[in-house]
Amino acid sequence: MQRIIALAKGFVRDEEGITALEYGILAGLITVLLIASIATIGSVLQNVFSDIAAAV
Repeated sequence: MQRIIALAKGFVRDEEGITALEYGILAGLITVLLIASIATIGSVLQNVFSDIAAAV
């Protein structure tokens, strides 16, 4: 049991794990922003092509 507690304390003090977590959060946020922007651009392009098709 003491070994598990010592490992847990070492994990909490380990700053490399926090850095990896920050990179993971950053990558997740970038992914969400890319998906949102692609969805918005897709809607705008659909409207543009619909207007062009109606004009033709």
